[in-house]
Amino acid sequence: MFAFRKLTLARQYMLVSLLVMLAGMIVIGSWISRQIETAVTNRTAAVTALYVDSYISPHLQSLKQSDSLKPENIQALERLLTDTSLGQQIVSFKIWSPDGVILYSPNPDLIGQQFEVKGGLAKAMWGAVETEVSHLTKPEQAFERQYWDSLIETYAPSRAAGSDDILAVSEFYQTSDSLEAEIRAAQIRSWLVVGAVMTVVYLLLAGLVNRASSTIVAQRNQLQENVTQLHTLLEQNRQLHGRVRRAAVRTTALNEQHLRRISADLHDGPAQDLALALLRIESLTDAVTETQPDITRDFETVHVAIESAMQELRTISAGLRLPEIQAIPLIELVQRAVHDFEQKTQSDVVIAMGDLPEDAPLPVKITLYRILRESLANSYRHAGGQEQAVHIYANEDELLVEISDTGPGFEPGEAVGNGRLGLSGMRERVELLGGQFEISSAPGYGATIRATLPLHIPEADNV
Repeated sequence: MFAFRKLTLARQYMLVSLLVMLAGMIVIGSWISRQIETAVTNRTAAVTALYVDSYISPHLQSLKQSDSLKPENIQALERLLTDTSLGQQIVSFKIWSPDGVILYSPNPDLIGQQFEVKGGLAKAMWGAVETEVSHLTKPEQAFERQYWDSLIETYAPSRAAGSDDILAVSEFYQTSDSLEAEIRAAQIRSWLVVGAVMTVVYLLLAGLVNRASSTIVAQRNQLQENVTQLHTLLEQNRQLHGRVRRAAVRTTALNEQHLRRISADLHDGPAQDLALALLRIESLTDAVTETQPDITRDFETVHVAIESAMQELRTISAGLRLPEIQAIPLIELVQRAVHDFEQKTQSDVVIAMGDLPEDAPLPVKITLYRILRESLANSYRHAGGQEQAVHIYANEDELLVEISDTGPGFEPGEAVGNGRLGLSGMRERVELLGGQFEISSAPGYGATIRATLPLHIPEADNV
């Protein structure tokens, strides 16, 4: 069975079909052989019966007036086996009366004995010609058993001249040698025909299966090659995806470092220069206040402009710099982001938090803080901060954040198309980490921002 399973489907089919065809050839050949044997036997018996009837029936016509044969009829029957060609075909025969009495037999001891009428004898009494290969086991076949093991036994009715009345039944025996030779020759021809047909059919099927198998094998090899190439491409894609993820994680952290550096540069550079300019303007204003009042008003205007620019620069610098969030827990990070917003805007935000993990990768914490601050600021700026709420919870692998308000709402597609960089920036930050970002809003129905962030980023270990 294991060796069979190792074969290709085509070879399995060819082997099974060969066995099926051999079995079919044996069954069909055997059936045809039996049919030939029966047909040849019946044909030979019918011809012989007609031949015998033409010889015997004229000598049985006296049975119309008597229940026994006349001596001259018996003598005529005995001569049939010695003086005519009939004796060359028939080795023995009997004459039966309709009631089962043997009227004539080569064995004189059987004449006058009565036997049960059954089998082929009974059918012959009704007018049929019956033939079978007899193994000579009947009581009335004792004479034949002395010389032969089996004979072809035929029962043929003999009718009265000019009517269908059956006067007697002739039972005669033939040797089976010539008949068996004829049957064997016919069977051999039938087996050769069946074998030739089965061979042609098998070769045709084998050719078709081999052709189909070759096509299937070629297609399977091509498919296997395509699968191998696809596997290679998927592996390359996986590696590229990992590299992109690592680059994105590093980019998130590096961006914050750059923003922190820009904030420091703004604070230590232009802000200090503006502070120095502001001091010098104050000194010059005091020097010319009494002598040149018109110039004093110009200095005051410049003083206000410089002071306003310095304040704006400090605000920008503070906005670029995040607080130190790497060491604080996740819950405290959310609370700090919301508290800083409330302190700046003097507004209230509802916070709902589920069971959050103690910590998260630094890129996730940075992105979460930025999303909270940007979303709340946008809501306050465009919706007046109406019923702002923050919902944040986590499952095993993800952190889910939802910021909502009940303001006038907007069309998300139009908002992004109109160049709202805050929404695009938040989406990019989330998707860089492999998360999902969604905006739900409609005019008159408020706005909701949902973000899903991964809690496990293997790439973050290399940052």
